[in-house]
Amino acid sequence: MTRRAIVIGAGFGGLALAIRLQSAGIATTVVEARDKPGGRAYHWQREGFTFDAGPTVITDPPCLNELWALSGQDMAADVDLVPVTPFYRLNWPDGTNFDYSNDEAALRAEIARLDPADVAGYERFLDYSRGVYEEGYVKLGSVAFLDFAAMLRAAPALAKYQAWRSVYSIVSSYVKDERLRQALSFHTLLVGGNPMTTSSIYALIHTIEKDGGVWFARGGTNALVAAMVRLFERLGGVLRLGDPVARIETQGDRATGVVTAGGWQGAADMVACNGDLMHSYRDLLDHSRGAKVAKSLARKRWSPSLFVLHFGAKGDYPDVAHHSILFGPRYKGLLDDIYGGRVPDDFSLYLHHPSITDPGMAPPGHSTFYALAPVAHLGKAKADWDGDFGARFADAILDEVERRVAPGLRANLVTRFHYTPTDFGRDLSAHLGSAFSLEPVLWQSAWFRAHNRDDMISNLYFVGAGTHPGAGIPGVVGSAKATAQLMLEE
Repeated sequence: MTRRAIVIGAGFGGLALAIRLQSAGIATTVVEARDKPGGRAYHWQREGFTFDAGPTVITDPPCLNELWALSGQDMAADVDLVPVTPFYRLNWPDGTNFDYSNDEAALRAEIARLDPADVAGYERFLDYSRGVYEEGYVKLGSVAFLDFAAMLRAAPALAKYQAWRSVYSIVSSYVKDERLRQALSFHTLLVGGNPMTTSSIYALIHTIEKDGGVWFARGGTNALVAAMVRLFERLGGVLRLGDPVARIETQGDRATGVVTAGGWQGAADMVACNGDLMHSYRDLLDHSRGAKVAKSLARKRWSPSLFVLHFGAKGDYPDVAHHSILFGPRYKGLLDDIYGGRVPDDFSLYLHHPSITDPGMAPPGHSTFYALAPVAHLGKAKADWDGDFGARFADAILDEVERRVAPGLRANLVTRFHYTPTDFGRDLSAHLGSAFSLEPVLWQSAWFRAHNRDDMISNLYFVGAGTHPGAGIPGVVGSAKATAQLMLEE
């Protein structure tokens, strides 16, 4: 190993990149600011409960398996992935439930229950989703867009699938029932995108889930993170925890290494950032380019933040699915508030109940949950998240969960805490507290998104949600593949 690389940040993207580099014979050190690896996939253990921060929806296991296969190993030896069915249980305020899965007969029966006429429309939507999956994920999901010519080469496929239209618009052209339109378009929220404005290319998520399933790592998402760390360290990689990078050092137009807050100095032939884009350029990069790019990033649209309420309760709750989506009374109006900058009184929730699949996530006879509400980022809404408003917001979420799906919940609570937009800013140096980096609109995708390699500093690379293809586990693992290819070519 004659070449050395440093990866800043031990999120999914950073770990996936580090595994690829180490597997290829590049001596790689990952430097992580927090006391545990995982980035946004952090976790807490309190009073016998295990709480994953997220992400908690695992799709496309082959993209993860590939990391182990690089060195002839088997992912199953390090982590147990368990299928989740239904993928999601969708619930509306009128009491309607819809079990969303890849069981073809069951899914069509659910659609017919809403509106029999929409079954044929769903079939046409499925063909569309398969097409954009092939073009947008298989062909382009792990390819770096470093010049505009690459964007031009992708243009015919983007035009064929009307990429300028939104996911909700495309879905609405195939099905008429409003509840089904929501069921087939909400997925973009899981990667920070507004269904009303995010490019229709993101309809490919339906095919990713349908073909590959939705999975859970036994022990929690943190168990998958730990498995990636074990693989990386078996390969000879080094993970440094609890010491944030303070400066990316440069000489001329080359990165030479990093200096941490604790005083550690690491020299490298290549440096890759898995941290927040704005933080990396504005705060860390010791080069005039940092301020220039930060100014450009400040003009871009950033994804919203999240309010996440974690709680543990007595009881088993067998009727609450592993993943539930509790739609609010409004859909477009609520999205307008979230992306426009207002914190409304109503909300839609993603409810995670991992102990229904893995009882070990909670003490015997207890259940682990989190309820997640998308909210405007700190640049658009100035709420007192750390004070009374945050506490009231958490109480309102508990009331809604109890009323909709878990009667008697409050009386059974054992522990609770919440994680807010200000926490994203403090713990992850996330610009404006954004939970997903740049918003995935068409003009901030592919070549228009942050490049996997800096345009001026030729050995400075980027990986994770802010680069192509975007957020979500398959997205950041795909970005690691694209970035690794560039680094290995250097």
